[in-house]
Amino acid sequence: MSTINFAAREINCKIVYYGPGMSGKTTNLKHVFSKVPGHLRGEMVSLATEDERTLFFDFLPLDLGSVQGFKTRFHLYTVPGQVFYNASRKLILRGVDGIVFVADSAPNRLRANAESMRNLRENLAEHGIDVRDVPIVLQVNKRDIEGALPTEMIRAVIDPKRELTLFEATAHNGGGVFETLKSVSRLVLDRLSQNK
Repeated sequence: MSTINFAAREINCKIVYYGPGMSGKTTNLKHVFSKVPGHLRGEMVSLATEDERTLFFDFLPLDLGSVQGFKTRFHLYTVPGQVFYNASRKLILRGVDGIVFVADSAPNRLRANAESMRNLRENLAEHGIDVRDVPIVLQVNKRDIEGALPTEMIRAVIDPKRELTLFEATAHNGGGVFETLKSVSRLVLDRLSQNK
């Protein structure tokens, strides 16, 4: 749920990158961080334990507009990919405004993609959120790897009703990263505009 800072005239929105381990969530955030000018973003923060890492930072986009005269600041988070860190995943989803689901194109990761989407639905439900009530964009990452599964096969497993906007990506070189982020950001802003 977005928060409003009246003094700064900003609306703060939380976008979470969700998906199986090693699918490219962190790579997405690192690419965005590297391209956003320093005066428009906060510091990248890594919350690391012995076995897991969560990254987040915030930035103030220039070209996505405002909501009723308020600038929008987006806070981007990743979740730990491994399912055994489910408590951290749930905590990071609290107050989410939009989600980028990062799927892995590797043939041996189809099941992990499906399990991660199931886990996302369950964790949202525990927060009282129906998956249809939060903007979600599907990013099919690692399109350049040898033997990458067809995008439609991955969609059939993750989004069989074809409800999500889909982007192909190669996050390691920035392909599709900003297109995905702009799409989910616009969906979040559209939702805010409707609710204000």
